Amino acid sequence: MNQAYIIIDMQNDFIDGALGTSDAPVIVPRIEKKIVTSKKDKKNHTDIIFTQDTHGDDYLETQEGQKLPVPHCIKDTHGWQICRQLLPYTLFATVLEKPTFGCTALINETAEYDTLVLMGLCTDICVISNAILLKTFYPEKDIIVDSFCCAGATPEGHQTALQAMKACQITII
Repeated sequence: MNQAYIIIDMQNDFIDGALGTSDAPVIVPRIEKKIVTSKKDKKNHTDIIFTQDTHGDDYLETQEGQKLPVPHCIKDTHGWQICRQLLPYTLFATVLEKPTFGCTALINETAEYDTLVLMGLCTDICVISNAILLKTFYPEKDIIVDSFCCAGATPEGHQTALQAMKACQITII
């Protein structure tokens, strides 16, 4: 099987920074375990792709900043960095900066894979945006969201997003 793990926005600001939640730190070791396990699997080839929410100093002047007036993931700040526990895995991964919820660069980066497994933050914002974006462009690919390796802005938002993705024929595990 030719697959990619897409690790969405596992950045300090979403874990314990400006937009951190109590559920976010819990998924960090789960994601790390999946990455480590995938590298030991000799039967299946798994590549890793990280997305990195990236904003500028003008964040509060953007539409997102007006609707969510909490500066976060400002490029080159501590909050923008991939969390320390997962940072070493970026050395053998593709890292895609994205200025908004969905990462259109994922379309080209994932063209060769049969299966795409999404994990990360936040289920109800960026994970759902990218899952639906990929399902739209690749309706015959197996798009999977690992719910155990995701967390939402709220637990209710997490569950609502999982149900919405399931309705769009995205596999939820």
